[in-house]
Amino acid sequence: MIYFKFPFDEKLYSTDKKADKNLIQFHSFDGLRQINFDGNTIEIDQEKFDQEVITNNSLPEDKSNFVAETKDEYLQKLEEVIQVINENELPKLVLSRRKIFNDFNQIDLKESFKNLCQIYPNAFRYIFNNGEDAWMGAFSEVLGKFNKMTHEFETMSLAGTLPVSEEWSDKEIEEQKPVSSYIRNILARYVTLSEVEESKTHDHISGNIKHLRTDFKAKIQAEDLDSLIQELHPTPAVCGIPKDFCKENIQKIEKFPREFYAGYIKIETEESIQFFVNLRCAKLYQNSVHLFVGGGITAQSNPEKEWIETELKSEAVLKNLVIS
Repeated sequence: MIYFKFPFDEKLYSTDKKADKNLIQFHSFDGLRQINFDGNTIEIDQEKFDQEVITNNSLPEDKSNFVAETKDEYLQKLEEVIQVINENELPKLVLSRRKIFNDFNQIDLKESFKNLCQIYPNAFRYIFNNGEDAWMGAFSEVLGKFNKMTHEFETMSLAGTLPVSEEWSDKEIEEQKPVSSYIRNILARYVTLSEVEESKTHDHISGNIKHLRTDFKAKIQAEDLDSLIQELHPTPAVCGIPKDFCKENIQKIEKFPREFYAGYIKIETEESIQFFVNLRCAKLYQNSVHLFVGGGITAQSNPEKEWIETELKSEAVLKNLVIS
């Protein structure tokens, strides 16, 4: 079972499970796992969705025995990351954690998904349960969008996080700059930079928080799309710079594997192929919800503020759960 909505599109979609095609794919952060949903993309009538029975009992049981990090444990890891950043003169490294919520009897999956769709209209919103894994999420970072007719490719540089009401500081501005540079350098391997359209940096609102965003657009060869996506993922927004060094340290430092958090989702239609970064997401179980959150750490990071940022991000999914 999968249901999803595209950004700024309130039509509900699923798959017909008939065609021998894998048009919807979820890729894990480490690139080692992939979940496919067979069939063509079809629009689902909202009334039909409302009548469908999606029970909490259909979710897998949580047998992971994971224990969430305490605040003190996370602050200690943040200090460790800042030390790695200073010793290696890194512009940024992304640290994440799981927040495990199990104070409930039942989750109303349909109503929770509806809440997420309503609160985040500019996001790719989804819920799926394939019997082994069940996830729900909503995030608006586009890893890539390719128009099959025009060969136009779009991506974005997204970094820096603050509550909507706060003003940007040097920390967030400096955090976002290397993300834009990273994208420029990769695009330059496929087109000349004079052919790349780049927007001014602007605010990107996502619920109760905002990010700094710069948009990029260029025409590419269709046969270059897959390699371009592989170079872009994982972006500095979810990993750090340099990518391979940061990815290696993330897997050493973080307490839990990221699984599909900070991976990406590929959706192919007749007109386009879209790739969405899988952030603001949760893994769903009968007896618990694992919320995945993180933040970009720089040499100027304040561990206490970074903890607060992850708490804010966890609310993106948690506050929209309908539980009893």
